This record gives sequence, structure tokens and C-alpha cells, in this order.
Amino acid sequence: MTQTKALDGVRVLDMTHVQSGPSATQLLAWLGADVVKLEAPTGDITRKQLRDLPDVDSLYFTMLNCNKRSITLNTKTERGKEILTELIRRSDVMVENFGPGAVDRMGFTWEKIQEINPRIVYASIKGFGDGPYTNFKAYEVVAQAMGGSMSTTGFEDGPPLATGAQIGDSGTGIHAVAGILAALFQRESTGRGQRVNVAMQHAVLNLCRVKLRDQQRLAHGPLAEYPNEDFGDEVPRSGNASGGGQPGWAVKCAPGGPNDWVYVIVQPVGWKPISELIGRPELSEDPDWATPEARLPKLNKMFQLIEEWSSTLPKWEVLEKLNAHNIPCGPILSTKEIIEDDSLVANEMVVKVPHPERGEFTTVGSPLKLSDSPVDVVSSPLLGEHNEEVYVGELGLGDEEIRLLKSTGVI
Repeated sequence: MTQTKALDGVRVLDMTHVQSGPSATQLLAWLGADVVKLEAPTGDITRKQLRDLPDVDSLYFTMLNCNKRSITLNTKTERGKEILTELIRRSDVMVENFGPGAVDRMGFTWEKIQEINPRIVYASIKGFGDGPYTNFKAYEVVAQAMGGSMSTTGFEDGPPLATGAQIGDSGTGIHAVAGILAALFQRESTGRGQRVNVAMQHAVLNLCRVKLRDQQRLAHGPLAEYPNEDFGDEVPRSGNASGGGQPGWAVKCAPGGPNDWVYVIVQPVGWKPISELIGRPELSEDPDWATPEARLPKLNKMFQLIEEWSSTLPKWEVLEKLNAHNIPCGPILSTKEIIEDDSLVANEMVVKVPHPERGEFTTVGSPLKLSDSPVDVVSSPLLGEHNEEVYVGELGLGDEEIRLLKSTGVI
């Protein structure tokens, strides 16, 4: 028996480009949806961006567009608009991340889309919600800047910093998937599709909610879990402090390379074994150090003592010794270590995918593991690879018309 997928039978018209939209539609494809990526005849701009090989789709494109089909269509032409109408009629979900109002200006307002297909779930990813920021151009780090991430990332005496995690783009894509799945589920009872809107600034803010928690706590005094000495009226940057219920910090390890670090969290129960590991067993009984309350005012000194020990050992040995005592910790893994990590390969989180033009590339597998909906990561499509399959095989256009559409630049 062929195993079905969670979203088998769901057709997605993917009018997205760059990262936030494609990251969402790729997840839908991995969950089993038939995702048809509609591209202008020139293709998604990322096919040519950050190329490592000449005249081959970039890794930027291939890593965000696996398991999809690609068709080309010039939606500015009259025939293009007619074909787009037919594609909307046949789809369950439509996703776009153009600038504000771009799809409306094509002649496809939400009202018009509902007329064409009342069951469609129409999802849009934008930079911002309605208001003074609506028409700002949104990029990954702009969303991080305006969603609360940058002001709270970095060290107290340094500039605001971006995080390497793409919380603005791919983070918003995941939020969009949640909205789309909820709308598809609600359609089961209402029979109606609906509009799904997700803004990048809003998604980043959702991911920064603990910092808004701390903004409100500031009204009642300094934040004891932070290593900072001075507090104003806004949450400060606090380096590698977790800011959570248990203090944590990254400590250096030998031989002192850029990623020879381990992140350590000191729980109350962990202090005694840590004090023994670092050769200072008396600190577990010393009233100046024995309790979390005693340690909080001197977190910097506490982690300095741990680092004096850790910096003499390789990070994997530090990890082994800490884990032996059940102390929460993790090595700082470089991108090279991650791409070569056997466990991530075994978990199909780092996967090798054959590509018809570049040979093979490595990509990130699906982080969503469903027991009845396994994921086989398939190569991203070549530009317009599925034109004939969709236009002839599914929309029923004749060979003669396909030739005409090509010669007039409609596809």
C-alpha cells in the first residue's frame, strides 16, 4: 500500500519568491501538498543570487524550493490573467509575498479571488501590518530590528546585533504555515476559504515575547537574572545570558578557536557537582556561593570560575564531564560541524539531494516529523520544468497554444 501524506490532495499555488514565502510553501510540500511554484518567465530572483556555480540555480534557491513543481507565467498579459484565474479556481491554497497591494494591482483582489474560488485559503506574507510601517521595504534584518530582536541581542557595551537564525524570513514562513493549516481545518466545517495574513515584524515579535515579559518586570526593579549592573527603562542587551529562570553563559574551551565554546546552565542542583569539577568543592558550602540567591549578584564571577576550568579542556571533553552530572549544556557547533554531524544526517536533518544540473547539494531536511507522513526531500524544479505537465496535462491547453504562449512571452 502506498503511504499517503498529511496534505495529499491539497493543491498550493505558490506565488512566492526569495525566502519568507518559499520557506512556507516548502514545508507544505514536505507535508505532502502539491505545490506549483508560479514564476515570471525570468524566474525567482534567487535562482541567480549568491551563485557558487555559473549558470546553475543557486543554493539559495535550491534549498528553499525542494519538492515543488515550477511553471512560468507572465501575469501582466491578458492571456496570463486568464490562465492565473484557472489556476486559482483549481487550487486549495494560494500564497504570495509580493509588496503590499501588488496582487490587487494585477486585478486579483481578495473579493475577486473569492468569486473565482470561495474555498481557497489565500495567505499573504508582508513586512508589516497596517499602519505607518505598511509600505516600508522588509528584509530579514529589518524585521529583526523592528520586532525586538536586535535591541536585545549583543553585549551591553556593543551595538545591536542581528541573529544568524532567519527569524524574520523563515520564522515568518513557519507562522504562515500554522495559519494556512488552521484555515484548511476550519474549511472542513465551514466550506469556506479565508484570508491569512502574517507580517514579518509580528512574527519576530512573537519570537521575542520573553523580552516583552522582561520589559514589564522592569517596572518593579532590576532583572536579577541578567548579568547587567545598571538598568534603565528598557530591556538591555545581556550578552549570552539566558534571561530565564536558570542562569546560563558560553564559556571558552581549549584550544581557543572561534567555536571552542560550551553553553552551560547552572541549576541549583548543579552547583555542587560544578564546584567539584572546577576544583573548588568548598564553594558548594560557602554561604557566599551556596544558594542561587547568593550567586545571582555575581554571575560574571561564577562563569569566570567555570571558564578557568573549561578553557583547559576541549569542548567535547567539557561536554562529557558536565553531562555525566546531568548539567544542562551544549557545545557551540559551527556550520562545518553541523553539516558533518552524523546524528543530524541520521535524523534526516542534513540531507544530500541529487540535482539535474549541479549534481548534488546538501540541504536542511524537514524538522516536522510525522509518523504517518514521511518526507522524501526531492530536488527543486528547473525554471518552467512543469509547464507542459500543468498547462497541457492538467489545464488541457493544446500543443499549438503552448507554442504560441511561448513565442508571445506569456510563459
